[in-house]
Amino acid sequence: MPDLAQVFSDLVRYETRLYNVLGARLRAEHGVTIGQFEFLRFIGGRDGCRVNDLAQEFAIAVGATSKGVDRLEAAGWVRRRPNPENRRSSLLELTDTGRQLLDAAAPTFERELGAWLADPITARSLTQLASTIAVLRRTVEDARAGMPSG
Repeated sequence: MPDLAQVFSDLVRYETRLYNVLGARLRAEHGVTIGQFEFLRFIGGRDGCRVNDLAQEFAIAVGATSKGVDRLEAAGWVRRRPNPENRRSSLLELTDTGRQLLDAAAPTFERELGAWLADPITARSLTQLASTIAVLRRTVEDARAGMPSG
């Protein structure tokens, strides 16, 4: 049995460094932070996306999520429109500028993921890692563990 504390340490340190290197590249080449890019990618991939959907996906508080969306809106990348099914919420959609930014930044993101995630290991190992991570994610999500309170 591996040392679980070491596995945890390696996983967290790798994730932090991967997040940082992806963020640095996106900022340098496209003027967008990794967090902004992730929000744009999520919004761009879903019709009827709400702030609450982002908060749930990224396991962050709704207030912080709303402020992040405010910044995307101020940059001209996202717009809010009334939710016809619930007057208390808005639906989020990319603006044309936001779609252009996402389309330009996505290949950079994919290229960096390839360099730092796919290239160092075999295709078989990557497939196994993807499957394992998906199981671990489902486990914490099904338990509703690790969600912010408030």
